[in-house]
Amino acid sequence: MTPQIPGFDLHDVSQAAGRLRVATGGAGPPVLLLHGFPQTHLAWRAVAPLLAERFRVVCPDLPGYGASAPAPGYAKRTTAATMVALMRELGHERFAVVGHDRGALVAFRAALDHPGAVERVAVLDVVPTTDMWAALQGTGGVPSTSTCSPTPPTSRSG
Repeated sequence: MTPQIPGFDLHDVSQAAGRLRVATGGAGPPVLLLHGFPQTHLAWRAVAPLLAERFRVVCPDLPGYGASAPAPGYAKRTTAATMVALMRELGHERFAVVGHDRGALVAFRAALDHPGAVERVAVLDVVPTTDMWAALQGTGGVPSTSTCSPTPPTSRSG
């Protein structure tokens, strides 16, 4: 028996990048939950049913993880485009996305590359990459009053 998130349907969705295993549940505004490494959609098993009380929750296995098919490439930009295509395939033109670890990098990339699709983004438990820092600064990113300095603190003696 395949483990499932209680109250969620589990199905496969064919995409240009390959087949994705997806758990869906709830009703309301759509929210996409992206797991980290080396997890699957089941990483959200405690949170997803609670969110499903108010939202339409979509929990895919990222390409190459769990029961999803391997992808031809694993660049965050490619995976982000695959996740946006998945949401459109499921009838969601605009949605919120929450990502953890590797999923957070994909979520962040999706928000940058697809601002017309991603209404809100939450990135959890991830070390910012150089391109994340660059995107958070200047006119194209978050206002400077909301960001932390990417410059590491100097060490103190004594």
